[in-house]
Amino acid sequence: MARTRSENYDDIQQGILSTACALFARQGYMRASIADLADACRISRGALYHYFDSKEAILFAILDAHIRRMIADVEKAMASQPGSLDRFRSAIRAIVELNARSSDEQRVILNELPSLGEAEQRTIKALQRRLVDTIAGLLVSLDREGKIVKRSKKVYTMMLFGMLNFSHTWYDPKGDIGPQEFADMVVDLFLYGFAAPAAKGALARRQHA
Repeated sequence: MARTRSENYDDIQQGILSTACALFARQGYMRASIADLADACRISRGALYHYFDSKEAILFAILDAHIRRMIADVEKAMASQPGSLDRFRSAIRAIVELNARSSDEQRVILNELPSLGEAEQRTIKALQRRLVDTIAGLLVSLDREGKIVKRSKKVYTMMLFGMLNFSHTWYDPKGDIGPQEFADMVVDLFLYGFAAPAAKGALARRQHA
């Protein structure tokens, strides 16, 4: 006979994911056992399997939810913006703000994706490509100098993601620079350069013309 779901099933499942994410970020997926996870969640191993079939299923659920949340946040942020520059700035803000709230998820997705099976990796990578393609499209729409060509498109896009993805190793969103200001700093530095302030106003004027 199949076990019935409790009224707070979804809340317990989400709690397991949050606890697992923190454990994987701190200890590493491979070193964290099911027993470790059950202890951290304060439930039995048998109860844990009532919510997830395996440790790998937990990892997949964490990564899948995080990248889908990021895509949804980016698309929502872009939807209300009229111009390419505003859409780009809003998209980068959405990524930074989510990462600021989800530093454990960001560590896990960067470090533990290879721990998934091939099919699960393909699913996550396809979602990542969707996000990357969205940002790449925004960069192309902002490129008035013809710098982004077939051979350089990926390089420019991943340079930008490099600035964003690894900020969790040093950036404190509770410090002097809040997430929105940090996002704007990334946008301005990437688009205009540190030593070329005049270019910022010129590009902005062209985008809004």
